[in-house]
Amino acid sequence: MNAASDDRFTLVDGIAVARIEGRVSAQQVIGWVGETLAQARRARLDRVMLVLTGASGFPAPSLARRAEMIRGWAAAAGDAITMAIVCQAELIDPQRFGIRVATSLGLHANVFDREDAAMAWLRGTD
Repeated sequence: MNAASDDRFTLVDGIAVARIEGRVSAQQVIGWVGETLAQARRARLDRVMLVLTGASGFPAPSLARRAEMIRGWAAAAGDAITMAIVCQAELIDPQRFGIRVATSLGLHANVFDREDAAMAWLRGTD
């Protein structure tokens, strides 16, 4: 699915899966994730896998940028959504700084470089 699509989700075993693909800016990805989480919340979807592996054109975010984007995503998701992000391994902070920020804000989230691992984690959150 591309960033302009309104039909964001495919349901897999009750888990909403959304994908962004193509060349996009960091700001577009950040906005897409926030909008997707808000849409999932409105649809009362409680587990969401956001797949970013098909997207390119943006660098790994700084720690400050990670904290900023996670704050926005936590506000969009509220405490109603468990979120897994799947992205390229080089975008994942080895210390999982963004996940620690998410936890401190009440957002149940994790990050993976493989879809199967993300799906297994989401299935285990029942």
